Amino acid sequence: MSNSTQKKKIVHIMLSGSYTDGWNYQDNLLTKYHVRLGYDVSIITSNWQFGNDGKLKQVAEGTYINIDSVKVIRLSIKGKNNSKRKFKRFKNLYKTLYIEEPDIIFVHNINFIDLKIIRDYVKNNRTDALFIDNHSDFSNSGKNWLSKNILHKIVWRRYAKQIEPYVTKFYGVLPARVKWLTDIYGLSKARCDLLVLGADDDCINKLNNETIRIYRSKFNIKDNDFLIVSGGKLDSSKTQILLLMKAIKKLNNDKIKLIIFGSVDKEYKDEFYSLCCKDRIIYTGWIQPEESYSFFYMADLVAFPGRHSVFWEQVVAMGKPMICKYWEGTTHIDLGGNVSFTYEDSVNEIIKVLEPIVEDNKKYENMLCTAQSEKRKKFLYSEIAKKSIGIK
Repeated sequence: MSNSTQKKKIVHIMLSGSYTDGWNYQDNLLTKYHVRLGYDVSIITSNWQFGNDGKLKQVAEGTYINIDSVKVIRLSIKGKNNSKRKFKRFKNLYKTLYIEEPDIIFVHNINFIDLKIIRDYVKNNRTDALFIDNHSDFSNSGKNWLSKNILHKIVWRRYAKQIEPYVTKFYGVLPARVKWLTDIYGLSKARCDLLVLGADDDCINKLNNETIRIYRSKFNIKDNDFLIVSGGKLDSSKTQILLLMKAIKKLNNDKIKLIIFGSVDKEYKDEFYSLCCKDRIIYTGWIQPEESYSFFYMADLVAFPGRHSVFWEQVVAMGKPMICKYWEGTTHIDLGGNVSFTYEDSVNEIIKVLEPIVEDNKKYENMLCTAQSEKRKKFLYSEIAKKSIGIK
């Protein structure tokens, strides 16, 4: 076990089993910044990861050090069709924990049978703290009676309650996901807290006025144009991007430009492409995760008219004003005026929200001032990483 002359060790356990190096997600960035804080950091995950084509692929079991100086330990998953199994279990998880001897354990996602392995390890071995986060809420889980009342309220609740006495803190990554922990799993409110998603400090620190000049010039965006940027995946849960495109066209103001990046599901491609136009509504296709920072940075306003994504918190950390669809339990991104919310899925409402921002310079400047306030810093992973392990 670690002593006073050694670095404290944090082991992150990715029970979902699909950790992918080089991505810009929470599991990548928490581990990166825990190393920056001076910890010896390991990740225990499966031998499955996403490829460049966005599909899961099997990779070798074993151990290596990634670009962030994090030790990655890939274990196989028990059973056939193991990458798709809802009830995944790792081979040799207890043994691996015993070898790693963590001072702190951080478990990513609560919905896994192997919580009982982690519980048994913590019961039998000294650890300073155990943290578990939750990524489920009513927008992405418990959508039918069986899922809500059997899978979550009985099965996953049972595992959560069994490990609760050993947990320092349960985190929801949205307010709605904190509520899920208390209302669906029956966990103590005193043990539950919000741990926001956010942005990589390094990616933001690389940005400057030259970034804006290069990217706006690339898409022929003039200095006096009002540029709106949106990004993500257009699928059945985020069709509102089509309404935003229609609203921009209906405004009929040549100074308002919209750039969209991301992927488009096949069933929406015809309508989507019909709304694109070379000068005002520009589609770039898919981009690398880190490049999203440059796209958002060149924007005057960022719009997310559909369901929540990790981009919301990234943009808050970058200090950009936003338009977002209102969802209960996601208003933590509002720092006091940096966000205007839409409540209906309609072209007219988007126009009603957008017009005052574009036409009233004072309103826009107030949004921008709030967006760039010190409050945004709590959405930087350098700060999130501290809170995640109880550092004030």
